[in-house]
This record gives sequence, C-alpha cells and structure tokens, in this order.
Amino acid sequence: MAGVIYVIRHGQDTDNAAGILNGHRDTELTELGREQAGIVAQKLSGHNISKIYSSPLKRANETAIIIASDLGISDITIEPDLIERDFGIMTGKKVVDIPKYSKNNIVGDKVLYFVDPEGAELLPTVLKRARRVLKEIQKARGDNDALIVTHGDTAKMIRAAYHGWTWKEGIMTPYLDNTGIIILK
Repeated sequence: MAGVIYVIRHGQDTDNAAGILNGHRDTELTELGREQAGIVAQKLSGHNISKIYSSPLKRANETAIIIASDLGISDITIEPDLIERDFGIMTGKKVVDIPKYSKNNIVGDKVLYFVDPEGAELLPTVLKRARRVLKEIQKARGDNDALIVTHGDTAKMIRAAYHGWTWKEGIMTPYLDNTGIIILK
C-alpha cells in the first residue's frame, strides 16, 4: 500500500507579510513564518515521513529545513518543478492591485486568482508541471510517506493532478494558508 503525501505551503515570508505577490521573488521567512514551520513540524510528528521535497525558493526551502530538523529527517530533495508559478507582470505588485493589472480573474474563497496577465505562467502549464513532479515523487517514494513543501498555486495544482481535476477545479479548492496541509492518500 502506498504511503501518504503531505503537501504544505511554506511559512509566511516577507512578501506575504507586506501583502505583495511574490511568484519567483526569492524572499525569506519572517519570524512568524519560522514559528509556523515549527508548529507544522509538531503536527507532522508521529507520521512516517521519510523524505522531504522542496521548492528551490528560500521561503519553501527554509520551511523544509526547519521541519526536517524538528522531525529528524536528513533527506531533503530540491525539486525545481515545485517552484511557485511565475506571476509575470504581477510579480512584486500589491495583492489589492490585482484588478488594476489583470482583467481575467477567478474569485476564490479568500483570494482573487489572476488567470493570464502578461508574462505569467498559465495555470494549465502549472498543472502539467504538477502532474510531472507528482508522478516522479510517487515513483521515488515507493510505499513511504513524503512531504512536499511548495507554494499556494503549485500546491493546488498538485492536489488537482492527484485527483485528476482540471486547473479550474484545483484553483477553486479552499485557500491554503501559510503552512496549511493537504493530505493526499
């Protein structure tokens, strides 16, 4: 029987705290973000996680390192396909300014998702990337539990890939707070 995959969003970073859309901006965790990583590690203790996969961005990797240290896991793999969606012209903009820069948006339960602003990675492309990385992780982990530390949009697309959903179905799932957990089993 295959193990469980836990997918979490990184802890709060400096852009999150400032209400800025970060995308590929390589920002660090805030003090709260480091605390959140420690709390999620406590929630995951007692689970049989043997391997952690992380986005290459600092905020995710730092979250993964804190969790790994707290859980006594030495195996962290940096996986480029776990990177956040490239936000194009939205990168570095205030969250409240999304409607100024993007006219094609989807209203989620807590946030407004921009679909196709100039230069942004399209959500169907993120879903394709999520399918690819999920398949690789499922193959590599065998029957062991694994933890994926990634970003909001990427995590939603991993969930969609796992369940065979479209990108629209994936984006309409509940918002994933910093260090929120998705359980795939």
